[in-house]
Amino acid sequence: MRIIAGQWRGRKLPVADVPGLRPSGDRARETLFNWLAPDLPGAVCADLFAGTGALGFEAASRGARQVELVENNRLAIQNLERCIEMLGAEQVSVKPMDAMAWLRSPTEPVFDLLFADPPFDSELHQHIAQAVSDAGCLKPGGLLYIESPADAPSPVVPQGWSAWKEKRIGEVKMLVLKSGG
Repeated sequence: MRIIAGQWRGRKLPVADVPGLRPSGDRARETLFNWLAPDLPGAVCADLFAGTGALGFEAASRGARQVELVENNRLAIQNLERCIEMLGAEQVSVKPMDAMAWLRSPTEPVFDLLFADPPFDSELHQHIAQAVSDAGCLKPGGLLYIESPADAPSPVVPQGWSAWKEKRIGEVKMLVLKSGG
């Protein structure tokens, strides 16, 4: 996996050998981060279901102030920690826990941007927006990116939220929601 732009542009990072683990593709990441470019500098982000950390590391490379990588697979966690060390990424930390449990943990609405790229063989993408809304961890006007299979039903959009950007690239559906408030 390679970082596309920012301070670590072109850096290649190892990917843990975990069944079903797949980094977001370069084309999808490039599109997403072009959309998010004005919102990234200084942003506080979390990469839920971090896996390879592709989204979180890209955000940090492009100026996010703080990035939490939420992951529960032991091998993926070890790889994420190794990547943080390789990059000297002091603004990136790993939260070794299940993303849905993380959302149920009490927190202030401190996040500007959340990335959610759950396993494609799950139905978590359909329910993640409501879980984020219920958690109250996203600032008003904050953004939630959801990546899902192109043929999957669209996620439920919480009341008061809106679809900000949406696109299909190959087998991937990309959706950015804006929180109400």
